Amino acid sequence: MASYRPIQLLAAVVGVVFLLVGILGFIPGVTANHDQLSFAGHHSGALLLGVFAVSVLHNLVHVAFGVAGLVMARTTRLAGAFLIGGGAIYLVLWLYGLVIDHDSAANFVPVNTADNWLHLGLGVGMVALGLLTGRTK
Repeated sequence: MASYRPIQLLAAVVGVVFLLVGILGFIPGVTANHDQLSFAGHHSGALLLGVFAVSVLHNLVHVAFGVAGLVMARTTRLAGAFLIGGGAIYLVLWLYGLVIDHDSAANFVPVNTADNWLHLGLGVGMVALGLLTGRTK
């Protein structure tokens, strides 16, 4: 059996979490107002866990991130790229969520204030995990 470095295991765990969150976004009961789930845009009234704004596009992005994390966890270099690069993408998404009007067409993902805080935490956390576990001796 292949031996995995901590950075690979963390990338896989983060990937599994993203994959699960993406799938849960499609499940009524876990996602409040599931009947208001739209493909994209700020008009989607669906809320994952009753808090986080989601749409079909938003859920598919989570699923894609999850699959990417699992695939990229196969090597240490790719695992680091997933954690650091993915974290950077989430930091950009956090900034984007701060500057757009949440009731405008620019909010196509969609995001709300809870999403913004989550994106900040994900971005910082993923970059930190990549930097702290990616060092080689």
